[in-house]
Amino acid sequence: MKSLEELRAIRNKMQNQVSMRAEDHTQTRVVVGMATCGIASGARPVLNTLSSLVQEKGLTGKVAVTQTGCIGLCQYEPIVEVMEPGQPKITYIKMNPDKAAEVVERHLIGGHVVEKYTLASADIK
Repeated sequence: MKSLEELRAIRNKMQNQVSMRAEDHTQTRVVVGMATCGIASGARPVLNTLSSLVQEKGLTGKVAVTQTGCIGLCQYEPIVEVMEPGQPKITYIKMNPDKAAEVVERHLIGGHVVEKYTLASADIK
């Protein structure tokens, strides 16, 4: 059985994760496609990485990480969409935890879109 201190720590961690999911239109929203196709392609570790890094980097007041169902581009899963107030939506495709970490550092913290991972960089015909 866990001690009362351990249970409180777990509760606080989970409350932080839940509060990250609350919608605030002044925040940057990071949405991970978690339909069957996304999960099968590895979206869960991507979501976990994004959620953990947003917490670790102290971005919870500025960035909300959420999940959604099918985005409609199954061949490009896992998909992560970044929606910043007043900016066009950026769609990252074929993500993995390492790419997600790079997006946190370069895009969410540094303010620079990681072009090589975007839908715009895909060779779509």
